[in-house]
Amino acid sequence: MSDPHTHRVIPLQDLRPSALTLPDAALRDDLRISANGLLADQRGRPLRDLRISVTDRCNFRCNYCMPKEIFDKDYAYLPHSALLSFEEITRLTRQFIAHGVQKIRLTGGEPLLRKHLERLVEQLAALRTLDGKPLDLTLTTNGSLLTRKAQALKDAGLQRITVSLDALDNAVFRRMNDVDFPVADVLAGIEAARAAGLGPIKINMVVKRGTNEQQILPMARYFRGSGMVLRFIEYMDVGATNGWRMDEVLPSADVIRLLQSELPLVALEPTQPGETAQRWGYADAQGRRHDPSLGEIGVISSVTQAFCSDCNRARLSTEGQLYLCLFAEKGYDLRHLLRGEASDADLINAIGHIWQGRRDNYSQQRQLMGPDTGPAVKRVEMSYIGG
Repeated sequence: MSDPHTHRVIPLQDLRPSALTLPDAALRDDLRISANGLLADQRGRPLRDLRISVTDRCNFRCNYCMPKEIFDKDYAYLPHSALLSFEEITRLTRQFIAHGVQKIRLTGGEPLLRKHLERLVEQLAALRTLDGKPLDLTLTTNGSLLTRKAQALKDAGLQRITVSLDALDNAVFRRMNDVDFPVADVLAGIEAARAAGLGPIKINMVVKRGTNEQQILPMARYFRGSGMVLRFIEYMDVGATNGWRMDEVLPSADVIRLLQSELPLVALEPTQPGETAQRWGYADAQGRRHDPSLGEIGVISSVTQAFCSDCNRARLSTEGQLYLCLFAEKGYDLRHLLRGEASDADLINAIGHIWQGRRDNYSQQRQLMGPDTGPAVKRVEMSYIGG
């Protein structure tokens, strides 16, 4: 008898064979969209945040992102010639800024595997928003290379960093990264980032029921009072290779209840529109007010509480496809415009018409369909466009 929990996995190559067709108006001179920062999609959402994947490679094999049985030694990654160059990324970023983007997050795969990444950071750090301010420039990493890279990234102009860390227990952490990488080396990388001045540092923990939920309280104890923000993320149904099941999701509400059983928390207001994390501060000795010296935690309820209504993020894949949702099936190919005869005005117009036509609200749709709804289509992998 077959195992009812066995899932057929689909190679990533099947998820990126083609791109969506650009809107008809994208390159028409008579239908230009003003680049004034007022661009909005079909649901009234502005474009403020751009996630840029710089590589599809990673040195970890976390089973919720890049399971080893798919991403093995024979897996065909994108050739270097297919990747956007640093100059192409910078040029595209300028056009996104023209439409109001203020924050750039570099992702992967593991972005620090991209050679000379600090050169891209330096180029992006020189850009300015529409109101003349530096970009909010940050990066998400698994921390494995931070001891070598942190200072160079800071010197190049990187402001902040987010480190993915799913457990403090070494045995649990090694099982989750599936390459036997020790947790001590990631913690050393975090300290190197702190010493370099990359802050405030955020720590992201993906919580998977039956795998690492016993690490929630140890993680909270460890980072409480450290000046770092620890965020707990619900295990997401991204892509088609991780065998996602709803019974492996630990709702954020349960995480908060567990934390409050030992560490009283106080709800905090969002810091900016479109923020995905619900903020909670550690309470003072009386348990009534937030004690800033103890810091805060966040929960990202990516499955149980949709935050589509104010999502202001776009994602650019390492080969230049623009995705409008983390759960999208396909993206719009901007690389062929970059490498063709498109002017900056053409790029601005194409981005504007793509965003203007956006209606994506996958998480809200999933909630309407029911809690046990899994991937219905071959969606893009997180390792391809970043989280």
